[in-house]
Amino acid sequence: MSISSGTDLSSDSGAERSLMPALKRGWRGCCPKCGSRTLFEKYLEVRHTCPECGEELHHHRADDLPAWLTMIVIGHAMVPILLGLENAFSPPFWVHGIILGPFVLGGSLLLLPRIKGAVVGMQWAFRMHGFGGEPD
Repeated sequence: MSISSGTDLSSDSGAERSLMPALKRGWRGCCPKCGSRTLFEKYLEVRHTCPECGEELHHHRADDLPAWLTMIVIGHAMVPILLGLENAFSPPFWVHGIILGPFVLGGSLLLLPRIKGAVVGMQWAFRMHGFGGEPD
């Protein structure tokens, strides 16, 4: 099934695409091209095309990078909290799980779609994986 409009809005004839605005738009869950809040159809499912500007988004290849970056960020945030809690109180391991478990789960659920949006924005800005108009 081909998703195509009458005009090809995705080929901007080699115009420069700025990285920082694309990253910020993706982080907010917005289309990296026009900025409308329509990047995700569901929690982590990227739309095939932007309904506002018609930019094709289906060829992104975020793969495991968002999950990996989320684990890195949450892990680095957890270490000082875990060590501080251990040094101050020396609680049993189950207390660590009860106190830090919601932080890990909530932080991961909050960060994952934002990081995935930023990765899609980066790929769009660098014309990676079909965002440049040419096949990959």
